Amino acid sequence: MDIGSRHDDRSSMAQINVTPLVDVMLVLLVIFMVTAPMMQQGVQVNLPRAETKAMTAQEEAVVVSLDTKGKVFINSTEVSLGDLKAKLTAMVANRTKKEVFLKADRDVPYGEVVRTMAEIKGAGIERLGMVTEPAQKR
Repeated sequence: MDIGSRHDDRSSMAQINVTPLVDVMLVLLVIFMVTAPMMQQGVQVNLPRAETKAMTAQEEAVVVSLDTKGKVFINSTEVSLGDLKAKLTAMVANRTKKEVFLKADRDVPYGEVVRTMAEIKGAGIERLGMVTEPAQKR
């Protein structure tokens, strides 16, 4: 037996089988594609309807939500109205666009919405967007 022929047999067995790796990656891709639309920021509120165009977001949006019980949330974290200004100031300090979106339940009294808007503007926010549901076509 020649030593060189043994070496050739071993080198053909040294290749890595990538099929299981590709299978796992495809499964992970499908899982992320299914779960990504379900990941939504903020608190569930009953939004008013209005006719507007949809906006495209380039940076991750900061969403302030007001629920029917008068609780205030930044994205999904509950904060008190007194802490809202300080927390927003810290959050948007390093951002190029100082903008916040306000989601208020349609049953929240107007005075509470205006008070929250004043706190947001007091935090140095340059643009304040109101989030609504699209109007239903008649």
